[in-house]
Parts: sequence; structure tokens; C-alpha cells
Amino acid sequence: MGACHYPCSAVYDVVLVAFEGPDRYSFVGGLATRMIDLADALVDRGHRVHQLFVGDPKLPAVEERAEGRLVLERWSQWISAHHPRDVYDGEDGKWRDFSRTAPPHIADLVIASAVAGRRSVLLFEDWQTANAAIGTAVILSARARGAAAIFWNANNTYGSDNIDFELLRRAASITTVSRYMRAQLNALDVDAAVLPNGIAERWLKTMPPTEAAPLRAAFGERPTFVKVARFDADKRWLWAIDAIAAMRDAGARPRLLMRGSRSPYADTVGTRMRARGLSVERIALSPEATTRDLAQAVAASDADVLFLDYFVAERTLRAMYQAADGVLANSEREPFGLVGLEVMASGGIAYVGRTGEDYAVPLGNAVVMQSDDPRELLATYQSLRARPEIVRAIRTDGRATAKRFVWPRVLDGYEAAWDTAFALMS
Repeated sequence: MGACHYPCSAVYDVVLVAFEGPDRYSFVGGLATRMIDLADALVDRGHRVHQLFVGDPKLPAVEERAEGRLVLERWSQWISAHHPRDVYDGEDGKWRDFSRTAPPHIADLVIASAVAGRRSVLLFEDWQTANAAIGTAVILSARARGAAAIFWNANNTYGSDNIDFELLRRAASITTVSRYMRAQLNALDVDAAVLPNGIAERWLKTMPPTEAAPLRAAFGERPTFVKVARFDADKRWLWAIDAIAAMRDAGARPRLLMRGSRSPYADTVGTRMRARGLSVERIALSPEATTRDLAQAVAASDADVLFLDYFVAERTLRAMYQAADGVLANSEREPFGLVGLEVMASGGIAYVGRTGEDYAVPLGNAVVMQSDDPRELLATYQSLRARPEIVRAIRTDGRATAKRFVWPRVLDGYEAAWDTAFALMS
């Protein structure tokens, strides 16, 4: 169990409730990363964890890990069997089923813990679970008042028009992940406490020099950037494409390594690449491919854009982040900026946006893109190339920043909030 940085909190039974989770089927974006790493950190801390999510219909409904201290529960599998693409395929039906069937089960978990003399913390995530939070609170108010502290967290504002915030305020303490998101919720007349996101400690483990070296050699003298994000307008894919095209037009011979998601917006991105005349090559390796395998594929290509059409292992992601000249994580509306922190932890240069990245210091620990002009990428790259000491400082300070956001440190604040919630109930 990890040591507390401050006086240790009580040990709780924690129920994590979200659509996304650890299955490949359920892993779409930052929410899955948050839930997986948060669950592991809670277990390491000594808490017992139940994780409810919309899981792979082909996997067991219930699965125990960490010697039973982490229990995965895959919900709405009977619907997922008819929607095989991913967790959000058939989302409306899953949301309605989840809202109706999850609350009684979660209430039973709380009551079982109370009978055993333990208190529960319930963490519901994003709009799809808001009705479930309300339903659970109603059941517990009648059957086990005071046995659980209920929190609902907003990772973004998607789906907010589906939420009855008046009821949600009565059911749960509302939290969010950044000051930007707090302001977004305030605009909806919702007051939320800020509890920041975290990253897993493994992101800070030093990589062997041989891991990133093959990619550096493959990148050569060409300015090389990486973008890993959902295909979504908010992720500013079109800006990234235009920025690479602008660099090419200026004679800089840039290269973009990109990895997206299954989304119709991919067609929009492809159309823009064709319109800008960028050469594109698809790299499809096996999920077991090594960093060296990717480096060989990169070295063999002269394309402007390399589309990584395979599951890229975390080890290879870290090597890409470290070896590249920059990682384009500058979303139009970024609730928190999890990728930016992961880039920092890997020793890379994060190009972030101007919204939810509370941790970002312009040219201190990251590059903060200040305009919508795609030519800014070339101008910034040329400026940094002429000042290698700034690049070294950004990489060093970025890692120092990431250390402050590892889950064992962030959890101190979470546990204090839980302790306070129970103190106010008494």
C-alpha cells in the first residue's frame, strides 16, 4: 500500500461508475484512462473498489482482480452484444438501461458494506451516470441513510442538457477536474468543487535509452509531431492538418504521426488532408509491435502524414512523445489535458491549448498555442530550434510538473473531500 503524504484517510469501499473502463471495447478516451488508473491507485492505497462500466459483451459480467480488492462489473452487456463497435455504439439504449438497473445494485453494494461495518464512497462520472446517481441516492435515503458519500464528477460538458441538475445537486456533491470546467458549470448555474485529474506513477518511470533512440533515428532531421486523440472537432484535427501543410509549404518537410478513433469525423480529417495535398501512409502493425517495429516503418516512409492504424502500446506512446519535436494536444475545449501531462511525464514537449490545462506554464513546462493561426506551429518550432536551452528546460520542468499530478498525490485531496463529506453527515 502506498504511503499517505498527510495523515491517512479512512479506508473506504469505493464504487466507480462510468461508461468507459478497462476493456478495449470500453476504452475510447481520457475517461477510460482516468477510471483505470484511479481504480488501481485506490487499490494500492488500501481501499476496496467496485468498478461498474459498459464492458465487452464477450467477457465475464463480473471479474475479480488484485486478490478481490478490485471487482469489475460489466453492465448492459445484453445491449452491447447488439452494438459491437464500442461503448458508445447504441449509447441511448445503454444510458436508459444503466439509469434504470444500476441504482438498485449499487445500493445493495453500499448496504452490504454497511452491514460489514464499512463506509462507501460512490463516484459517478459524466452525464451518462447522472440519473443513476440520482436513483441511487433516492434508494439509499430510504434504506441506508448516511452509509455512503455520493459524488458526481463532470469531465466535460457533453450531454449536460440531459441532466436534471436540481435533482443532482440534492443527490450528490458535484465535482469537476479543472478551473475551466468549473467556469463552464457555473454558466449552467452549477457550483462544483475542483478535484484535479491524475496520471499513473508508471508514466514517470525512466525509459531505457534504447527505447526512444530508434524513433529519433527514424525521425532524422525532419520536424516530427505526434497527435493522439479522438477524431472530434474539439480536438482541432483540422488545425493540425493545416499546420503541417503550412510547414510543408514553407519547405520545412514536416511529418505528423497520428492516431485517432472510430468516428465519422475521421472522414472530415481525411478530406482536409487530401484538400491540402498531404501525402498519407497507413501503418498497420500488430498490437504486439515494438517501438523498433514502428521506427522501421517510419524510416521506410517519406509521407507527410503517417496514420497509425493499430493499437499503440503505452511503451511506444511514451517513446514517441519523448522522441518527437512536439505532441499536439491543443484541443478547442480541453476540460483537463490528460495527454499533456502524460507527454510531460515522458519527457516530451506538450503543445497544449488555452482552456483546461491548469498545470501549463507557457514556455516554462509546455508550449501553449496562443492563436488559431496554423502558421504558429512553424514559428514556434523555429524559435525553439534556435534556443535548445529552452527545449531542455521545458522537458525538465514538464517532468517535475507531472510528478505533482500522480494519483498517489492527487488522492490526498480526494480522500480529504470524502472525510469531510462524512463529517458533515454526522
